[in-house]
Amino acid sequence: MYAIVDIETTGGHASANGITEVAICLHDGKKVTQRYTTLVNPKMDIPVYIRALTGISNEMVQDAPPFEDVAADIYHLLHGKIFVAHNVNFDFSFIRHHLSAAGYDLQSNKLCTVRLGRKILPGLPSYSLGKLCHYLGIDNESRHRAAGDAEATATLFSLLLQSDTANHIADALKQRSKEQVLPPNLPKEDVTNLPYTPGVYYFHNEKGKVIYVGKARNIKKRVCSHFSGNNSGYQRQEFLRNIHHISFQDCGTELIAFVLEAIEIKRLWPQYNRSLKRFEHAYGLFAFEDQRGYLRLAVDKRRKMTAPLYTCNSLLDGRNLLTRLIDEFELCPKLCFIQTNHGPCNGINGPICACEGIENPEHYNQKVQWAIDKLKDTLPTFAVRDEGRSLDEHSCILVEKGQFYGMGYISHYFEADNLEQLKSHLTPYPGNDYIRNMVSNYAMRYPERMVVFS
Repeated sequence: MYAIVDIETTGGHASANGITEVAICLHDGKKVTQRYTTLVNPKMDIPVYIRALTGISNEMVQDAPPFEDVAADIYHLLHGKIFVAHNVNFDFSFIRHHLSAAGYDLQSNKLCTVRLGRKILPGLPSYSLGKLCHYLGIDNESRHRAAGDAEATATLFSLLLQSDTANHIADALKQRSKEQVLPPNLPKEDVTNLPYTPGVYYFHNEKGKVIYVGKARNIKKRVCSHFSGNNSGYQRQEFLRNIHHISFQDCGTELIAFVLEAIEIKRLWPQYNRSLKRFEHAYGLFAFEDQRGYLRLAVDKRRKMTAPLYTCNSLLDGRNLLTRLIDEFELCPKLCFIQTNHGPCNGINGPICACEGIENPEHYNQKVQWAIDKLKDTLPTFAVRDEGRSLDEHSCILVEKGQFYGMGYISHYFEADNLEQLKSHLTPYPGNDYIRNMVSNYAMRYPERMVVFS
């Protein structure tokens, strides 16, 4: 038996919205054998745009039973049946969430008439319920009302059963089939074709735009994890509805996947990615020349269009670094903004320091330049050589003078001992401190994979 369900709600996700109407048509595989419909009091205001869409007002549901009063009837109608709906994960998430709140645990196989329509009736310009009914001549005089939409879906489902010569419905119900958990607009072939390798995957919307970028040690396993469970939150429900296509890049190693994900999120700015969009180290060490001609060092917050000599996570880290440079190269703590009071200079040269104008700019600036050169010399140049996408290649990531340069793939036989030759085989990418630190930490964990350039 099939239970064909349609609901009307106060919003798009179950965890913060109520149900205003439920309709269920029980179907024996040939015809509808029983119908159930009821208005439901959602115990919250129905937004004006929902009232305009469905015609269900606050006054109409004022005397209707709350969901917990009809939960037993709904559960017994659905229990043991195959749950069928147009965009089934939406309806199922609401019904299951509110049944759970009433003390009932609904476990059902599911069928989505959007997905079935794409397989059994391919080539139609749209698979929304209204457009399908128009193309197929199915009458629905109560559009956006649960009873009308459930009846139309039941008629559509009968037609799909009759037209399913390739047994798509039976295949979707097989125990090992993942069909019923996939987003309604995502072709199963996109998931079937995913590899079990490290890489980066992209979710695309109806227009082909990338809306999410993810990285994985196992692409197929990670992508499928997005579709498991019954999270009823708004973000996940909207996210799943907007996935129409998946593409991917095989990366060879998890490190390459991590780096590429960070690059692609910055490049594409996908709608549903949250992390990595704004991650930057907050502080940097800067150099500038003042009006008197003295070259000065300062720790300050990172800002757009600025190029620090060195980046750091906190103001304290930056001040500690600058203090070491002051001691080693006899710099003025006042000119470096370490000493901010109006008392005598606490530097090694004391009263004859540059802040008093005694030490001339040329001499002082030379010491600052030595400090800058020393800082740059301590920034390493190295490559991480690791597994590739196939047995005859290696992946390679290059950090040059402490900055991420780029990455790519080189032959298994390529000798990566010449920096300029290696750079000609790699693709430069914009870097940031997150990528640099990630690669550096990996290199420290696996020093045998490092190629260090002097």
